[in-house]
Amino acid sequence: MVEKLFKLSKKHTNVKTEIIAGLTTFLAMAYILAVNPGMLATTGMPLQAVFVATAVSSGVACILMGVLANYPVALAPGMGVNALFTYTVCLTYGYTWEAALATVFVSGLIFVLISVTGVRKLIINAIPKNMKLAIGAGIGFFIAFIGFVNGGIVVGNPDTLVALGNFKDPAVLLAIIGMLVTIVLMAKNVNGAVFFGIILTTIIGIIMRMCGLEGICAALPALPTGLISVNLDFSTVGAFARGFSDMLSQPSLPLVLFSFLFVDFFDTAGTLVAVGNNIGLVNEKGEMENIEKALLADSVGTVVGAALGTSTVTSFVESGSGVAAGGRTGLTAVTTGICFLLSVLFYPVLSVVTSQVTAPALIVVGVLMAQQLKDIDWMDFSTAVPAFLTVIIMVLGYSISDGIAFGFVAYTIAKLSAGKGKEIKPVIYILDLIFIAYFLM
Repeated sequence: MVEKLFKLSKKHTNVKTEIIAGLTTFLAMAYILAVNPGMLATTGMPLQAVFVATAVSSGVACILMGVLANYPVALAPGMGVNALFTYTVCLTYGYTWEAALATVFVSGLIFVLISVTGVRKLIINAIPKNMKLAIGAGIGFFIAFIGFVNGGIVVGNPDTLVALGNFKDPAVLLAIIGMLVTIVLMAKNVNGAVFFGIILTTIIGIIMRMCGLEGICAALPALPTGLISVNLDFSTVGAFARGFSDMLSQPSLPLVLFSFLFVDFFDTAGTLVAVGNNIGLVNEKGEMENIEKALLADSVGTVVGAALGTSTVTSFVESGSGVAAGGRTGLTAVTTGICFLLSVLFYPVLSVVTSQVTAPALIVVGVLMAQQLKDIDWMDFSTAVPAFLTVIIMVLGYSISDGIAFGFVAYTIAKLSAGKGKEIKPVIYILDLIFIAYFLM
């Protein structure tokens, strides 16, 4: 049955290799189990419930990807989009977390429609490559900035807006030590470096008495209530309606919806193409086999994640670590998914993971995402300006969606001014009108 489902012989692999690859992928991305709940809890969401939602939605999405598309690609709530959810949608625009989850739910449904229609190609072809790269890198800088702030390495200052924190503070010192430990592990190409960085930083924190052990013996978390839900409580129509009612009352809804959809869509597409190229899934025409099924699995993962109680679920580029370990089929993803489901049993351990412990992970992930800047054509001023503004507005404006909006409008103005209007697709003009209307509200 396994051979028939995953075509192991055709892919020149075996069960042992696939399982090892799946475990490798899990270790590489297991940091999300600590980072995502800590970030989303900032919105008022219960930490325990978000942990369960993160683990279960990741497990379900990974298994769907493996069974439907036979890809060795793992999924979990995405870094970047969880920052968008927390710091922009909830803390800046004032959405309740229920309304934000309703928006994620709707974006997931739209993604499902895009995945089964030809709209996917239209959108991919319309968005300039350099803007995709700038948005990905900008989110990396934004995430790193959050890590510096959470770790106390960067603090507010009335005179200079921001400044370095007090390095004599034990909490700040722990974050710095954790960052150095993670950097060393990454530089040595250790599999699961970010995850092991969190583990080692936690141990150091315990020794420094910065991380308590009182929660280790706590009871295991209860599963979410309702229709396996802690947020969009489908068991009571009233709660469901309130989330959507609050969402529909937000003037920024079109921009937020687009931001969720955009980040998820292109993050997924980039990951799938990167992994696909490594294992021969891309043909001479640049097309990937079973791409529609892979996108469908990803979009369904987002819908399931929102229903459970977490931000957008997306494909993780860390899947490349499993591919490097020999993973070639969906059995790798299924193995990773089972590991995520089993991780629910280890929730009590999460009680010792503080913001100083997870801060280094955010900073290092930011570094990895910022590497996309190298592929932007900086010599073309009409390209460099919108790319630069996208990144800088995200960080200084403390808003991912504002950075996207600012960048797209600047792109159109720069290209038209340079006499390169032919490079602008009609879809971009439509988006510009939406963004301008948003800024004028």
